[in-house]
Amino acid sequence: MPQTNRTVKGVLGGLLGLVGLSAVAGLLITASVTPVLAMTGITGTKALTLFSDLPENLKVNAPMEQSTIYANGTDGNPVALASFYEQNRIPVGFDQISPVMYDAILSSEDKNFFSHGGVNLGATVKAAFGNVVGSTDRGASTITQQYVKNVQIQECEQKVDTSADDYDKQVQQCWLDYAVATGSEGIERKLREMRYALQIEKDYTKNDILLGYLNISSFGGQVYGIEAAANRYFSTTAANLTVAQAATIAGMVQSPNTLRIDLPDGTYTKDGVVHNSAADGYKDTLTRRNYVLERMLIDGKITQAQYDEAYATPITPAIKNTTQGCATAGDNAYFCQYVKSVIESDPAFGADEAERKANLRRGGMQIYTTLDMRVQQAAIDAVHDLVPQTLPGILLGGTGVSTEVDTGRILAMAQNTKFNETNVPLETGETSLVFAADRKHGGGDGFQPGSTYKLFTLLDWLNKGHSVNQVLDGRVKTFNPFTVCGDKVPNSTRIGNFGNGGGSVSSVARFTAQSLNTGFLAMAQQLDLCDINELATSLGVHWGNGTPVTEKAGKDDSPYSPFATVLGSKSIAPLQMAGAYAAVANKGTFCEPKAIDRVVDSDGKERAIPETKCNPVLAPEVAATAAYALSGVMNGGTGARAKPNDRVPVIGKTGTAEAEHTMLVESSSKVSTAVWVGNITGLVPLQTLSANGNRLNNIRYPLAKAIQSAANNAYGGDAFPKPDTKLTRQVQSDVPNVVGKSIEEATSTLESAGFTVSVGAAVDSDLATNLVAAQSPTGQAVTGATITLSPSNGQGGTVPAGVIGQSKSDAQNTLFGAGFSSIAFDNSCNPPNAAVTSTTPAAGSPANKSTTIQVTCQ
Repeated sequence: MPQTNRTVKGVLGGLLGLVGLSAVAGLLITASVTPVLAMTGITGTKALTLFSDLPENLKVNAPMEQSTIYANGTDGNPVALASFYEQNRIPVGFDQISPVMYDAILSSEDKNFFSHGGVNLGATVKAAFGNVVGSTDRGASTITQQYVKNVQIQECEQKVDTSADDYDKQVQQCWLDYAVATGSEGIERKLREMRYALQIEKDYTKNDILLGYLNISSFGGQVYGIEAAANRYFSTTAANLTVAQAATIAGMVQSPNTLRIDLPDGTYTKDGVVHNSAADGYKDTLTRRNYVLERMLIDGKITQAQYDEAYATPITPAIKNTTQGCATAGDNAYFCQYVKSVIESDPAFGADEAERKANLRRGGMQIYTTLDMRVQQAAIDAVHDLVPQTLPGILLGGTGVSTEVDTGRILAMAQNTKFNETNVPLETGETSLVFAADRKHGGGDGFQPGSTYKLFTLLDWLNKGHSVNQVLDGRVKTFNPFTVCGDKVPNSTRIGNFGNGGGSVSSVARFTAQSLNTGFLAMAQQLDLCDINELATSLGVHWGNGTPVTEKAGKDDSPYSPFATVLGSKSIAPLQMAGAYAAVANKGTFCEPKAIDRVVDSDGKERAIPETKCNPVLAPEVAATAAYALSGVMNGGTGARAKPNDRVPVIGKTGTAEAEHTMLVESSSKVSTAVWVGNITGLVPLQTLSANGNRLNNIRYPLAKAIQSAANNAYGGDAFPKPDTKLTRQVQSDVPNVVGKSIEEATSTLESAGFTVSVGAAVDSDLATNLVAAQSPTGQAVTGATITLSPSNGQGGTVPAGVIGQSKSDAQNTLFGAGFSSIAFDNSCNPPNAAVTSTTPAAGSPANKSTTIQVTCQ
C-alpha cells in the first residue's frame, strides 16, 4: 500500500543510509557522475548544465490533457459535445485509484519507492556505463526517474506539428530519443534524469509522485493515464480494477505499444509471425502480467489464493472505443466545428496556429459554449424533418442559425448533412463544411442571400432621412443611372420582379412587405451604392471568403452592380445575415458573433476568451423605423408563412436568388434566426423539386418558423419601439405644370418627378387634340400620387371676352369670328341702343363651338 504524505526528507537509508539529500547529490556527482562524464567527454560547462534548475514542465500535476467542448443543456447544465486529445487522458485523484493498482505498479517497477531518495544509484550507474557501450538501461529507473522520462517524452511530443505528414514517426522518435537512447546522448539523458528525480523528490510527496506517474504514463496508442487505460481495456474505472486487470495494466508500462491488448490481430510481427494477438491469448502481455502477479505475491501484496485466481484468468479485453473530435458531437458537429475554428484562429488560444492547435489537443481546456439545446434541438429536428440529407437531381443543402441579439451568442446551428471530415463526395450528403458560417469558421464561400440583402438599402434610405411612406415609381423599367461612390454609372439591364410582376407605384413600406425588386431599385437610384455596402460592412457582413462586400470577391464579382448591392447576388454566410437583422432588433447596436462563454484551464483557472464587441451602428430611430417596415413582411407580407403562432412580435425578410437559393431571416427583440435552403453547388431551380410535401423553395418558411418558435419559447420577446415620426411622414413634392404639352411628354415629365399618371376623358379646348387641356391636382401632391390629365378634344373655343359692351350686330360678328355659329339673343338686345351685358357660357370661358351662346343685353 502507498504511504500517505511521506516525503524524501523523511526517508532514511534508501541511498546512502542516513546521508542527507544534499550529500547524496554531492556523492552522486563526485563518486558516480564524474567518471562517467569523463568517459563520454561531457565536461566543463556542458556538464554543469545537466544539473540546472528543475524545469516547469516537470510539475507532477501538469500532464497533457484532453480538451472538451460543452453546450448548455435543456436544464441549463453543461452537456459535453466533443473532446480533443493527442493523448486520451482522464486525470484522477489519489483516492480514485484502486490500492491493488498501486501495489501492482510498485511491485513490478519500483518496490523500494518509499525508501529511496528518487534514484537507484547502483542500478543507475550500471545502466549509465551500459549506455556507453550501447546496451539498454531497462530496469535501472525508479518510478520517479520514469516520471521524468515520461514528461520529457511528452514535452518532445508537444513540439511535433499535429498536421505533419510524418506525425506518427516523429512521435515514435520522441520515445526512442528518451527511452532507449544509447552512447553519449544516452548517458547525458540519464544524468539529467537523475538530477531532476532528486529535485522532484525534494519538492513533492511520494504519493504526489506516484499519482503523477500513473496519470502521465503511456499505456499504448493514444491511451495515457491509468483511468483512460482502465476505461479502454476493461470498460471500468481505475477505482474498480481487479487484481488480474491491475497486473495486466501495470505490465504494459514496460513496452506500451507492444503489450497493448486492443489490437486482436497482433501488435508486432517477427520472422513473419504475428505476436501478442487474440489468437495467442496476448501471450507477451500475459507473460508480463504473470511476472507482475509473482512480484506482488513475493512482496506480500496479494495472497496465494488471489495469485492463483488471477494467474488462471485469461486476458479478456472489454474494449471501450473512445472517439474524439467534432464527429463525436453528432448533430451538433457543425457548431463544434465552428468553435474549433475559433480556437485554432484566435490569438486568445496561442501565438500562432500550431500553438493553438496544440492547446486544444493537449491543454486540458474545458470550453463552455453559447449553444442552447432548447433552441438547438428544435433546429436539428426541423432541419432533418424538412430538408433531406440527399435528394436525386440536386445537391441540396439546408441550415438554420440563431443568435441572441444583445450579445451575439450563437444559440443554434444545424444543417441537413452528416458531418464527415474525410474527402467524400457531396452526393453522399456528408461534409464538414459549415453552411451557416464563412470560410474562416469552417464554411465555404457563402450563399446568395437574395432579397434579405435589401435590408441595407432600406437602412441607408432611412439614414439619409427618407420616409418609409414616401411613394416611388416601382414599375418595371430600365433604371439608369446609379450613383457609385459619387459617380454616375450607366445601367442598361432591365431587372424584373419575382413572378414577372410589373411592379407598382407605392410606398417604401409596401415595397419592403412585398419584396419588390423594382421598388428597391427606385430607392437605390436616390442613394449611393457605395454607402449601402459600407453600411452592410458595419453590420458584420462580408463575402463568404472573408473579402469585404465593398471589394471584389473574385475577378468576375462586381460589388457595386444593382444585382449585388440591391438584390443580394453576393455570396454571404447566413450567420452574418442573422447578425445584421439582430442589430435592427437590438435598437441599432450590432454584436459580433460569439461562440464561447468561458474557458477553464486544466488548473481550474478561467482563461481569456476571444473578444467580441457590441457597437452602436444605427441610430435608434433608424432601427425602430426599419423594424416597423420589416414587421410588414411578417404580417401579411412575403414572410407571413414563417411567423410563429405565438404573440411574440417578429420582424423579417425573405430572399430568393435566381430560384437556386432561398433565405429567410426573422427576429424577435431577443433572438434572430437565419435559414438557407438551396444548391450546395449547381443551378437546379428549387421550385422544380419537392421533399417531405414541400416545394424546395418553400421549405424556408416552416424551417424558420420552427426554430424561431423554439427561441421565442425560451427567450420571449418584447414589442419593438415605435417608428420615428419624421421617417414615416407623408412626403409632398411640386407637381410640374404640363398643360399644353402632349400626353406623352406630360406623362414622362410627371413620372420623372415621381408621380404616376392617369389620362381622363377629353375636354373641350381650343388646343389641338392630344394636348393636355387640364391636370389635377396642381401645385403640390404626395410623392407618387396620381396626376389626372385631361386631353383636348380640339372642338373647344373660348367665348370672347370682348363681346361684353358690344351692340347686337357687333357681338354677333365677334362670336362668329370665334367659331361659334349658334347664337341666341335675348329680347333685351333688340332696342337700337342695347349693349351686351353677359353671355352663357360666360365670356372668357371655354365652350364647345357647337354650343349655343346665350346673349343678354341692357
